[in-house]
Amino acid sequence: MTTSLLFISGGEIVVVFLVALLFFGSKAIPDIAKTLGKGLREFKKATNEIQRELESNTSDFKRNVQDIQSTVKQETSRISDDIQEVSTNMRERGEKLSQTIEEDIDKK
Repeated sequence: MTTSLLFISGGEIVVVFLVALLFFGSKAIPDIAKTLGKGLREFKKATNEIQRELESNTSDFKRNVQDIQSTVKQETSRISDDIQEVSTNMRERGEKLSQTIEEDIDKK
């Protein structure tokens, strides 16, 4: 037998019902069931409200994180483009310098 109420078997439910019948009597069982039903409805309502509130609060956080991620990606791309441009310029200047040096050597 497990400790979780979600895993109660059919036989265990019958035993619980019989014990409740012995303790409370047949007249009180409908009132108890009604009270339990109301309690479960209120619990479910509160749970749903908490879940909606958490989703509302986390949606703002998620949106902020997505904005930050987008900004970081844009900046990373911009920096990568700048590095590529500098690298290309340096390579071109290096080639020009190399040609100039070779021409000077050939002249002498």
